[in-house]
Amino acid sequence: MPQTPPLPEGDIQRWTAKRKAAVVLDLIRGKTTAADAARQHGLTVAELEQWKDDFLTQGTEALRSHPRDREAQWEAEKQRLQAKVGELALEVDVLKKAHRILGKDLPDGIS
Repeated sequence: MPQTPPLPEGDIQRWTAKRKAAVVLDLIRGKTTAADAARQHGLTVAELEQWKDDFLTQGTEALRSHPRDREAQWEAEKQRLQAKVGELALEVDVLKKAHRILGKDLPDGIS
């Protein structure tokens, strides 16, 4: 991944999670230093170090301008997993019924 190019003079663009991650990855890969990147992008070294720390602990979610809070993340994951469990339970029920209709024994461990 090439270094994040500086914005043209007067071109104001917000720092999206993707752009922040690109700068952080340049820092991690040693393609630039925090001081050089700060100078290049008009940021402080402290901002870049915070982005890097956040990225390393939480990934790009931490770099969003409006990160989902931890509880919302856990709730979304919980709902996704519950839906998957429901889907798998339905599949097992269908397989059981198919075995009964076909007069076949269920595999060991399934009742």
